Parts: sequence; C-alpha cells; structure tokens
Amino acid sequence: MKNLILELAEKIKEKSRPTRSAYLKRLKTMKNRDRGSDRLGCANVAHAFASLSPDKRLTIVQEKRPNLAVVTAYNDMLSAHKPYEDYPELIRAVASENGSTVQVAAGVPAMCDGVTQGEPGMELSLFSRDTIAMSTSVGLSHDVFDGSLLLGICDKIVPGLLIGALHFGHLPAIFIPAGPMSTGIDNTSKSKVREQYALGKVGRKELLDSESKAYHGEGTCTFYGTANSNQMLLEAMGLHVPGAAFIHPRDDARNELTSEAVRMLIKNVNDTKTSFALGEMVDEKVIINAMAALLATGGSTNHLIHWVAIARAAGIMIDWTDFHELAKAVPLLASVYPNGVADVNQFQEAGGPSFVIRELLENGCMFNDVLTVAGPGMEKYGQKLSVAGKTLSWTDFPKSSGDDTIVRTHEKPFSETGGLKLLKGNVGRSVMKTSAIPEDKYIIEGPAMIFDSQEELLEAFDEGKLEKDFIAVVRFQGPKANGMPELHKLTPPLSVLQNKGFKVAIVTDGRMSGASGKVPAAIHMSPEAALGGAIAKIREGDMLRINATVGSLNVLVDEDTWFERKVETLSENKKQNNSHGMGRELFGALRKNVLTAEEGAVTWI
Repeated sequence: MKNLILELAEKIKEKSRPTRSAYLKRLKTMKNRDRGSDRLGCANVAHAFASLSPDKRLTIVQEKRPNLAVVTAYNDMLSAHKPYEDYPELIRAVASENGSTVQVAAGVPAMCDGVTQGEPGMELSLFSRDTIAMSTSVGLSHDVFDGSLLLGICDKIVPGLLIGALHFGHLPAIFIPAGPMSTGIDNTSKSKVREQYALGKVGRKELLDSESKAYHGEGTCTFYGTANSNQMLLEAMGLHVPGAAFIHPRDDARNELTSEAVRMLIKNVNDTKTSFALGEMVDEKVIINAMAALLATGGSTNHLIHWVAIARAAGIMIDWTDFHELAKAVPLLASVYPNGVADVNQFQEAGGPSFVIRELLENGCMFNDVLTVAGPGMEKYGQKLSVAGKTLSWTDFPKSSGDDTIVRTHEKPFSETGGLKLLKGNVGRSVMKTSAIPEDKYIIEGPAMIFDSQEELLEAFDEGKLEKDFIAVVRFQGPKANGMPELHKLTPPLSVLQNKGFKVAIVTDGRMSGASGKVPAAIHMSPEAALGGAIAKIREGDMLRINATVGSLNVLVDEDTWFERKVETLSENKKQNNSHGMGRELFGALRKNVLTAEEGAVTWI
C-alpha cells in the first residue's frame, strides 16, 4: 500500500474511534441475541410467518434454517428497476433449493432524477435517500431475518439501502444489481442536440426523438453518472458477486449471478467461523476502497455527499479533505462519458470495474485485506468474470486494457491524480469534477453574475444577457434551502456559451448531476447560503477566481471589505415556496434537521 493511503486510513480510524467503537458495540449486542423465531413471542412469530406454507414455517422455526429478507426498489417506471419485477420468484426458488426461506420485507421508493430534473419533484430527490434508508429499516425492524438481499441501482437508492442496512449491520447482506440498458444514441450526439435545442436550432420533436434513442429500454442509463458510479463503488466494497455490475438485464448470465448472490448470502449466514456481518465488513479500509474507485474512474460528484453519509452510518467519519488527500495518490484510470466518449457497455467490454480494481490493487491504492461477500480478499473483484451455463469462473485479465482510450493501466493513467478536487477559499469549501474538463479550463477568472434560482439563469440565457465571460453564482440551492436539487438543466446553455468562446463557470451550493461535466463547476458550496454561508456575500460584478490546479476558489476583494460585508438573504419577492406542493410539505422536518453537504446531508442525527 502507498504510504499516503496507509496514513489516511490511520487518520480516519483515529478520528472515528469513538463513533466506530460505539457502533460496533451496538452491533455486537444485536449479533449475540437468539434468532428472531426463537426470541420473539409466539404471537409475533405466528404473524411473521402466517403467509408461508407449513413446510416453510417448519424450515425457519424448527430446522432453524436461514430466513432472508428482500428489500426491493422495484417499480416499472424506472428503466433500471423494471428488471427486479421477477427477482423475488427466482430468489425464493434458489433459497428453497439451498434449504432456506425468503420474504420480501420491504419495497422502498425509487425516483428517477432524469424525470424530475428542473421540476419541483427534484427537491425531494436528495431526501429520498434517507427516506429509503428509513423504509429499509422499517422492513428489517420485523427482526425475524438472518440476512438481507438488497435490490437497487440508481442515484439515491443504493446509498439509501446501504445506510438502512448498516443500521441493521449485525445482519449479513449482499446487493444484487440488474445491469445497464443496451447502447443507444451516443452521449456526445445526445448532448449536441440538447445544445441545439437551447439555441433554438431544433424543436421539441427533435429533442424528444434524440432523448428517446438514448433512454430506450430496461437497465440503467449508459452514461457514467451516479447510478453506474454506485455499481462501481459496490464492486470496490466487495458487496456484489464479483463482476456483476455491468451485465445487461436480459443477458443469460444475469439470472445465474442473482442465484449466486443468494447462495453466497446463505453461505455467509451459515458460516460460524468468520464474521460476515455487514457492519463489520464495512470498515475504514472498505470505505477508502470505495473512495479510491470513485477517484480512479472520475465518478459522480454526488458521492462526495452519499459516501460521507454511508460511512457515518457505520460510525466512520470522513470529509472532503480525505477525498482530496486520497486523490493525490490515486490515478485516473477510466474515461467514460461525461469524462470521455465511451458508455458503460464499452467500459465493461474494455475491462470495466474489475480491470480498474486489479490496477488499484497492484498499485497499492486499494486494500486487499478486507472481507467481502465472496470471502476474504479482493482478488476475485480484480479478475474477469465468465459465466458458462450455471458455472461462474474468474480468471486473470491480460496485462493490457481491452481499449486504452477507455481504461488504462496504472503505469499509463489518464492523470496521475484522481478526478475530483476540493476547492477552498474565502467563499467556503466546494468540489469540482476535474476529470470531465480539459486542463486549460482548470483556472477561470471572471465577474460574478448572481442568480437565486436556476430559473433566473435560464431566463437570462433566453434573453441573451449571458453573451460574455462570467461566473454564474447560483445560490440558495443547498439542503437546508430547498433540498439541494440537481441543476443539470443549466449544463446545455452554459455549454453553448462555452462553445461560443466565452469563459464561463458555475459556483453553487446546489448539486450538478453525476452526468455533468464540460463546464467548470464548483458545487456543493458549504456552508450554504441558507445557513449564512459566504456564497451569499458575493455581489454582482465581484471578480471570482477558480483554480482547480491548486484547489482554491476566492472572491478577489480585500479582506476588510469581505469581512465587513453582510450575508444577503432572499427578498420576499424572490422567495420561492419550496415548502408546499408536490409533497414537499411532508419533507419539512428533513429540511429543518439536515446537516451540511460535507457532513453527508444526513437527516437522522
């Protein structure tokens, strides 16, 4: 292991010692209890198993065989989650063949950010993560399960399921993916049509035709956004069947991989020699492995929020400085849209997550001495998966990549450092996805234009007011203000301006999509404007300087002036009613209690 990473692991372990120790103590207490069917009252047990056939009840109660919980994010509106419709039937059959039982413990909500972009529903998106975590907990709280199978893929769903499962960390658990949709229109062409639409060169019909060719079937969207970054990170954490992430939902191998996940979980539940409890597996080293995988692939910026929250759920304390330090040691090994032109299917064909993990292990950037659902060590996660009929096997990759324009070895990376950067300065702390922008745009200086909503910026673009060099400051978009919606709809107009030769960038306390890139974006500014953050001190025309090379973001005014400046608040006529409509009133308590983006935007503390 690289010394920097060993030092970082020790630093995280030390600062997490009180919270991690308390978590493991609670976990041990739960783990040492009798099984639910032996411990609960007879009426409780009868209720729990009333719908099962007599032979299944016998299996659980008298034979004391594993009873597995399924927590599913199935719905048939999300293309990525439609395949889960038939999974419970397959899972029950495989469990039965292996002397175990299965019950669907919970269905959790699963929203599509692609549908809600720019709409009021997007203000529920970030908070849906903790709602999913709570829903997972409700299902598992029946407390009659010996392990859990977690069915989810997309943006907030995997983090929510994992946070919920970690609060039941005494149980073994495994995630079951369903894979990406087949390749449609290439992402570069899709983006060009969006830009043409923003310019008024094509109409709604042409835009809808393009989008429908991109999003056209079952499976995750094929760009490397938050959903597919989820799958990369779960592989790196050892929580999948090794290599399962990016195989098409209707590939013949998919059922066998799902069946293997069930068999693995049963084996882990039955193993009395080695601990396979999820909360013990997800330790400081496993969290660092996930962080390294994110940095090495230029993954979604959303995970600088989500994986902080996931770590916290296991009693592990990390922040953006830890990502920043780790990025110095982790090379950028993948170029997948929006960081390149390839989609995830091409990424998989070139080697995919397994090739990246192999390279990180060989380069001392990932810990091998961890426990995974496949057993001790990460070796299988760095090997090529093959499925022949009902036989799964893992073999070594060739030394070279299948396509070094998409995936590279650690000796010849796309960059010596990871694809995300922490920016610090007199405005606060923010992050930038540097893997998606060329180095000649790492340093941007320009006058601020102030917007208090994304609608204000879009209106200014339509009115032709943005035909110049500027840095858009979009504020009051953080968790406390309105739930921190993604501002992905700002990407096409800003891209149009950048293509015209203007120097443009964005500074915001909101989120951009995991699919965003191209335009320099300092996002997740913390503290946010609604908490009195310095982003609300910036005035129209102030010169801003973003320097992603050294990791700084500053307003170029003298210190005394900056210190004396008051934080602006939204005027009454600018205030949007974010507290009502589209269900937002039900999330008032979450907005009230949410922590900062850098603290994971968690709502349960």
